[in-house]
Amino acid sequence: MITQIDISNTATFGATHQILDELRKINFIFGVNGTGKTTISKIIAEPLQFPNCAVTWKNGLELNKLVYNRDFVERNFKGSFKGIFTLGEQQINVLGEIENTKNEIDKLNNDIKTLLVTLQGEDNNGGKTKELLELETTYNDRFWSAKQKHDANLSGALKGVMGKKEKFKEKVLSEALNNQAELKPIDDIEARAAKIFSDVSPVEMQMITTIDTEKLFSLEYLPILKKRIIGKDDVDIATMIKKLDNSDWVRQGVSYYSINDGRCPFCQQETEKHFADSLREYFDETFEKDNVAIGNLILDYTAETDRIQQEIQAIIELNSEFIDNTKLENEKKLLDSTIAANIQKLAIKKKETSQIIELDSLRNILNTIIEIITVANKNILEHNKMVKNLVTEKKILISQTWRFIVTELTNDINNYNNEKNNIIKAIDNLNITLQKKNDEKKTKETHLMKLERQTVSIQPTLDGINKILVSFGFRSFSLVRGNDGKTYKLMRPDGSEAQDTLSDGERNFVTFLYFYYLLKGSHTESGITVDKIIVFDDPVSSLDSDVLFIVSTLIRELFDDVRNNHGTIKQIFVLTHNVYFHKEVSFDSRRNKNQSLKEESFWIIKKQGINSVIEKRESNPIKTSYELLWEEVRSKQHNSLTIRNTLRRILDNYFKLLGDIPLDELYTKMNGDKKIICRSLLSWLHDGSHNAISDEHYDSLSNEDVERYLEVFKQIFEQSNHIAHYNMMMRIDTEHMEVSNDVL
Repeated sequence: MITQIDISNTATFGATHQILDELRKINFIFGVNGTGKTTISKIIAEPLQFPNCAVTWKNGLELNKLVYNRDFVERNFKGSFKGIFTLGEQQINVLGEIENTKNEIDKLNNDIKTLLVTLQGEDNNGGKTKELLELETTYNDRFWSAKQKHDANLSGALKGVMGKKEKFKEKVLSEALNNQAELKPIDDIEARAAKIFSDVSPVEMQMITTIDTEKLFSLEYLPILKKRIIGKDDVDIATMIKKLDNSDWVRQGVSYYSINDGRCPFCQQETEKHFADSLREYFDETFEKDNVAIGNLILDYTAETDRIQQEIQAIIELNSEFIDNTKLENEKKLLDSTIAANIQKLAIKKKETSQIIELDSLRNILNTIIEIITVANKNILEHNKMVKNLVTEKKILISQTWRFIVTELTNDINNYNNEKNNIIKAIDNLNITLQKKNDEKKTKETHLMKLERQTVSIQPTLDGINKILVSFGFRSFSLVRGNDGKTYKLMRPDGSEAQDTLSDGERNFVTFLYFYYLLKGSHTESGITVDKIIVFDDPVSSLDSDVLFIVSTLIRELFDDVRNNHGTIKQIFVLTHNVYFHKEVSFDSRRNKNQSLKEESFWIIKKQGINSVIEKRESNPIKTSYELLWEEVRSKQHNSLTIRNTLRRILDNYFKLLGDIPLDELYTKMNGDKKIICRSLLSWLHDGSHNAISDEHYDSLSNEDVERYLEVFKQIFEQSNHIAHYNMMMRIDTEHMEVSNDVL
């Protein structure tokens, strides 16, 4: 069935979309002529002819459409009517098989409906399709959050997918499959991105000179440092010095002895000549040579360490972006303190040559510093390579950026792929099952058409229409078979064709009956039992009240079948401008006056300016024409052009119904201008001008005139002793009467 109709920019409908939604099995649409009712019926019949409009079918299942409107009448009321095939009753076994096959098709339709609901929900807005859409939306947001996190530092590398979540997600999924770039730390990627995508073009950088430590390392392990430098062993004084282990003390005293004129600097006694010779011989040339070696070591060590310290300080002062200056400064502090300690040890060795010393090695510290410089130079090399090959490096960096993002989103990507694969698998299975069900349905429908051809006839339709025509007094013509046996034509009792001589009322009634029987059959020998929706667009034009009643009765019979899911009609639309017909066709004693039944909907279509608008009502908005006349009287805003005729029509309806009311004498009981007004109202009822259009009928009244007419109108009911009816219709509570909503 149809769940929604969207109309715009068509016929009397403007650009603002007018929507009939939440449509039910039975739908009533009321509107005066020219408001767009027939346009709605045409949109239902041929939606492709109206590109600005849309018809939505439940679960996307479109049914056959039969539309009764002016187009149907003109199309079918020609030289002959196409025969309407209906099922005969002579082949009971075939009819049984037809019924069983139709039931099987109905079951397949229910299965298909269930599958479609699972696949796409009610009205194509749910099910697995919506689940897939929601999954896409969820992961669009999740992946997008990763982009937002890196926007500030990696916008250059992410250029091209910055504006749309869906596009970014597609890029992530593509890179997850194909990206083989080296995985780099984010700090490295961001640092390179800052240069490569900087507004200022990067330039080549000078390499940092490494530290030469070879000579310094050789000085650390010279044998002289571990050598005890003392005098000769074979000198007579050597035994004593060795025993006292005071060679350094003696050596220091020798310098004082030389300037003390041969006196001992400790006891101030004269010494013998051979004592001086013994001292000189003890501290011989070898001893002096070793002392010189120690002095040279100190000079060389100090010079090398000074050079290295200066070179390191110069590197620190470069403040290069490629150097880890904090680490380098910490290493230099450790180097400086170690050098100072070693120089102090060398000073001790210089002073006390017999001491064995071991310098703290600078190797580990300097190796660390050299490694810092090596890493910096490696980065500088990469930077310079990047500068020389900027285009290539951009591509590499972009690829590495996506590799990092993909790695960061690994869990989300895996979850997305797993969830999507499960949904796609379910959708595929549903589509496969749907295809099988549809194929099975087509097979059943083909079989049903073959069965129908075995037992169809156009005679039941002919008999049924003629029976109704006779029962309503249409005896001057009847429907007969055409010469080909497959069509109908209208004939007079004298054998002449009646097609071109029927009145508008007769023509419309015959065409309606033809349409009514078409609902139960088909123009072909198959397709009789297919499901369908029906549209009645003003089916009672030019019909008298008796025929109007039978038309409304026949349509109401269809309502019962639709409500109870009997037969092939699944939904009905009734569009009309006729108040009385609407009252008859929409009557249902089960309906609460203020609420429509669950299977029906009510709509009003009217003009606002030059455009048509559609309004949904919760209950039946159309009352009897008599009630509508009183509603105009009750209105606070009276139409000064039409109020006089409204009052006349009420008097005409009410007093004609009662009969024998001496209205001619009522005006005599009025005084002054009220008597004139009363005669004006009553004379119109008797002069036969109910349908005439005169200036007097349509002259606009002033507000004061309107009030005088209304007062006289009330007095007519008072003088005729019918004020209770006036009070009821005007919704006036009295002490002795409860207001009723019932109308004539």
